[in-house]
Amino acid sequence: MELMKLSVECYSGRKADERPVRFWLEGRQYVVERVLDQWYDPESISYKVRANDGNLYILRQQTSTPNGTWDLVSFRQSTRGAERSTSAGHKTQGSERR
Repeated sequence: MELMKLSVECYSGRKADERPVRFWLEGRQYVVERVLDQWYDPESISYKVRANDGNLYILRQQTSTPNGTWDLVSFRQSTRGAERSTSAGHKTQGSERR
């Protein structure tokens, strides 16, 4: 399994880390244009987001760990006239909250 470096910056409103607003994947910055969905499980919260590159990402924050590690769960690339789905299947390395 390939390790990818992911960092996420969150908006903090009524609570800390309310939703992601930008993220860095392998050193490249992406701005979250829209949070399309979010869901919870006992150990994490996941966000389906559209970034400023037009692609869709599912980002997951581990809420069961003190440092709240982030993972890229999946990626869907937009292409002209059709969307091609690929599974990221990557664990992150050195994830951090900003």
